[in-house]
Amino acid sequence: MTRSPVRVAVTSRSFSRHPKLRAELQARYAHVTFNDKGLLLSGEALIEFLRGHERAITALDKLDDRVFAALPELKVIGKFGVGLDSIDLEAMTRHGRKLGWRGGVNRRSVAELVIAFAISCLRLVPQANSLLRGGKWQQLAGRQLTGRTVGIIGCGHVGKDLSVLLRAFDCEVLAHDIRDFPEFYAQWRVRPVGLERLLAESEIVTLHVPLDHSTANMLSVERLALMRPDAVLINAARGGLVDEGALAAMLKEGRLAAAAFDVFSTEPPQNDELLTIPNFLATPHIGGSSEEAIIAMGMAAIDGLESADDPLVVAAS
Repeated sequence: MTRSPVRVAVTSRSFSRHPKLRAELQARYAHVTFNDKGLLLSGEALIEFLRGHERAITALDKLDDRVFAALPELKVIGKFGVGLDSIDLEAMTRHGRKLGWRGGVNRRSVAELVIAFAISCLRLVPQANSLLRGGKWQQLAGRQLTGRTVGIIGCGHVGKDLSVLLRAFDCEVLAHDIRDFPEFYAQWRVRPVGLERLLAESEIVTLHVPLDHSTANMLSVERLALMRPDAVLINAARGGLVDEGALAAMLKEGRLAAAAFDVFSTEPPQNDELLTIPNFLATPHIGGSSEEAIIAMGMAAIDGLESADDPLVVAAS
């Protein structure tokens, strides 16, 4: 196969250090610049890294009007990952750039992490682990996931996949979404409800929505107060969806049983209060970082360099 002479930059650190993805991209393109120094790229540093390249594979890097204006040679973005909140899609359209993106490629990876979070919190795994490491042999009595009521906020790719997995645990699944999926709901016995009802009835609440003006701080202090005191809150979607200060207060005061977050409003998280609470479980944004998901996302990003489309059309599909 003849390699394309088009110059490609890869800002993603995990893509850059993955041998299979590197080999696949280099087999297609003769000139590839990888982020081999593991740089956190933003602003002017991001612009300088991308300068001189016609195409790029990006992950969580902020691509805005300033970046597009400074790089007229950059024509196509292949998105490594499924979230689009790091890209100003309107600015991208104004500057005539194309987006290669495929939704849902990491859905099983995220859904399985949510299951792990739910079981860990219900069975008091973080607390038991901490006690044992501190020299205390204490058998804590937690709860099973089986038969619980689980509320899924956002029934897109991940929400649907999670709904299917929860059938194995005989859970009652509630769902809230701005769209309606009657055939899916009927097939998997999912009950669509309003957000407030979902929060009030669910023993486990899990978020699976993008971060935008309509979802920012959607679980405010007022909505968090609707949750059951024995409930578990899980966020493996995007930081900024939950009032983290209000959540910390609820956990410490016993007004919520536990919470597990893979994402934070600021990453790495700056809210040290949350990270010191025993019934708060945290991971460093690893939801889509299973080996299988990394390969799937990487291949989608590579393919996207050739099959890119108008970003607003793709985002709405």
